[in-house]
Amino acid sequence: MSAKRNGFSLIEVMVSLVILTVGLIGIFNLHIVSKRGSFEAFQQTQASYYINDIINRMRLNRAELANYEGTYSGSTTAPKSCDVGVGGNSLCSLIETRSWDLYQWERLFQGDNEQLSGKSIGGLDSATACIDINVSDVTVVMTWKGIRGTSDGASAGSSFAKNCGTTSDRRRVLEINTAIL
Repeated sequence: MSAKRNGFSLIEVMVSLVILTVGLIGIFNLHIVSKRGSFEAFQQTQASYYINDIINRMRLNRAELANYEGTYSGSTTAPKSCDVGVGGNSLCSLIETRSWDLYQWERLFQGDNEQLSGKSIGGLDSATACIDINVSDVTVVMTWKGIRGTSDGASAGSSFAKNCGTTSDRRRVLEINTAIL
């Protein structure tokens, strides 16, 4: 007599469920890693935007170029507003324009333009920016806190970058050198 089996046994079903579960856990972990990587890339893109923003502001106010030098972490007090409104006119000296540029720039990278329940959420986490000017050579360094610890982002950078921001295994650094003629 020959016994004919139909369907799957309970052991075969359990083995296939274990294999499926292991695969789903791997996909879930891959999703988490890709989200972190995407966020880190987004932060670097933001830092690049902020650096280019201040460089363009310095280009427009070359006469005050040497006075843009310094370390900025969001503590600048509000100066005279030098925004030109639609149909309006705001006359500011070059010094007032520089002060307004730096104030707006700090508010931008600190995230003050985007608020949630009274807390700034749009900028970089614990951001510090440093500007070094040597005649027309400009170095701008932006540091911020990344979401996971790896190594200090400034460890292989210039000495100027190493002195910008707080040393940490989560510190990320973007340094741009340019000339403003």
